Amino acid sequence: MPLTAEQTRLVKSTVPVLKEHGTTVTKLFYDNLLDAHPELKNIFNEANQVHLHQPKALAHAVYAYAAHLDDLGALSATVELIAHKHASLYVQPEHYAIVGKYLLEAMQQVLGEAMTPELLDAWTAAYFQLADIFVKKEKGMYETAAKRWTDWKDFRITKKIVESDEITSFYLEPVDEGLKPLPKFLPGQYISVQMEVPILGHDQTRQYSLSDAPWPNHYRISVKREGGLDPHAAGSKAHPGLVSNILHDNKNVGDTVRVSHPRGDFFMEPAHAGDDSPLVFISGGVGLTALTSILNSLVAGHATREISWLHAARTSDARAFTQHVRDIEKARKNVHTVFFDATPKKEHIQGKDYDHEGRMDLTKLDRELELHLSDPKTEYFVCGAPSFMVNMEKALMGYGVNSDRIKMELFGTGGIPRAS
Repeated sequence: MPLTAEQTRLVKSTVPVLKEHGTTVTKLFYDNLLDAHPELKNIFNEANQVHLHQPKALAHAVYAYAAHLDDLGALSATVELIAHKHASLYVQPEHYAIVGKYLLEAMQQVLGEAMTPELLDAWTAAYFQLADIFVKKEKGMYETAAKRWTDWKDFRITKKIVESDEITSFYLEPVDEGLKPLPKFLPGQYISVQMEVPILGHDQTRQYSLSDAPWPNHYRISVKREGGLDPHAAGSKAHPGLVSNILHDNKNVGDTVRVSHPRGDFFMEPAHAGDDSPLVFISGGVGLTALTSILNSLVAGHATREISWLHAARTSDARAFTQHVRDIEKARKNVHTVFFDATPKKEHIQGKDYDHEGRMDLTKLDRELELHLSDPKTEYFVCGAPSFMVNMEKALMGYGVNSDRIKMELFGTGGIPRAS
C-alpha cells in the first residue's frame, strides 16, 4: 500500500536528523542484527563493519531514500546498483524482514521520544515499500538463472597466474560439469567469491570483477593483494585485505571456492559493441580488471571503433596485463595505450615501460588521439578507487563531457561517488 501524504511528510521530516545521526543509527543496527543473527556475518564484510564503511554507506542510503521519498525515480541508478550487489550475495526476501526489525528498533533507540507512534508507523511503511522494490527486482534477477544456478556453486582453481607484483589471476571452473557452458556474463560485471576465514570463524564474501572475455568453461578474476597484513597481529581480523591475502597465500590450483552468478551494472552494452563511436578506458591500479574484460571482448568481436587505454599504476611492476595490452595495440591500429607510473623505478625507461611520470593527469594527453573530446558520442569507462574516479569525472566534465557519457565502476562500499 502506498504511503499516505502524511506518512511521506513525517518520514521526510527526519531527513535533518538522519543526516546528523544516521551513522549512529546504522552502527547500532548492525551491532544488534549480527548479535542476534550471527549467521548473517557470512554476508557482511567484517572489515567494512569495523571501519564503519558499511554503517556509513547504509546511513547515506537511508538518508537519500528519505530525502527522495516523493521522487523515487531519482534513486533508480542506486537501486539498480544495490540490487545487483544483493543478488550476488543471494539476499532473500526473508532477510528484509529481519533487517527491517533491527533498523526500526535502532531508530527508536537513537531518536527516543522523538520517534512517536505515528512516525514509527510512517517509517515502517516506508521501509517495507523500499524492501518490496528490492525483492521484486532481485526476484527477476534470480529467475534469469533459476534453471541452472540458484545458489552458491563450488568452483575449482585450475590456474593461478602472477600478473604483477600485486595482482594474481585465478582461473575458476565449476565443479559441477552440468553448469557448462557457463552463463555468458556482460563484460565488466563481477562475481562474488565466498570462502571460510578461520581467524573469523565464519565465511566472508568479496566481489571481484571478471577480468577476461566470456569463455564457456571458466571465469577469470585478477585479485590485488592488499599489503600491510600481519596475520598474527591483533587487528588482522579487520584488515581490508584479509580475504585477498588468503587467496594469494592459501588458495592454489585444485582448491575450491564458492562463486555466485555474475552480476553488476557496470558493463559494455552488447548492442553498443559494434558502434563506431570512440571508447576511452581510464583505470587506476586493479581497476583495470573490468576494463580488461571489456577490451578483450571487443578484440574477440573484431571491433573497429577507436579505443584509448589509459592506466595509472604505482610502478610498472605493479601493473597487470602490460604486455597483453601492448600486444593488442601492436596488432590493432584502433587501440592506443598510455601508461602513467606514479613513482617509476630507476631501471624503468620512459617510453618503454611507461609513458608519463606521476599520477593520472588528463592535461598531459592529446585531446583527440587519446581523449577523443571532439566526438560527442565518445564513451568514457572509469574504474579505480573512489577518489580516482571522482577526479577523473571532474576532469572530463571540465572538458565538457556530459556525466551520462561517463560510466564508473563501484569499488568497496558506499555507492558510486559523483563529481559535484
